[in-house]
Amino acid sequence: QVQLVESGGGLVQAGGSLRLSCAASGSIFSINDMAWYRQAPGKQRELVAAITTGGRTNYADSVKGRFTISRDNAKRAVYLQMNSLKAEDTAVYYCNCNVRLSPYVLDLRTYWGQGTQVTVSS
Repeated sequence: QVQLVESGGGLVQAGGSLRLSCAASGSIFSINDMAWYRQAPGKQRELVAAITTGGRTNYADSVKGRFTISRDNAKRAVYLQMNSLKAEDTAVYYCNCNVRLSPYVLDLRTYWGQGTQVTVSS
């Protein structure tokens, strides 16, 4: 079974920084796209940043220039460096990975982390 474990959330003052980590474990042949989503109170879950196997990235307009997504394929991990945090960034952040389970068939499945709370005080 595949499991995504997130860490790094917490309470930070506006203008501060946090680094989120997500590590995948289990029976995995390969991990394709990886991403971070967030969901603020009373709002829908939104894509924050995504990164392909080859390292191509894209970001939500609201975080461009402040957040950086990266990955370590050897560690099967994805990271989100968050700088210049704003109160509007307060949300539960979720790791998302598109995983190929089998070396023999193209069996792709999406997995989610449990979520980690990021709270930015103003």
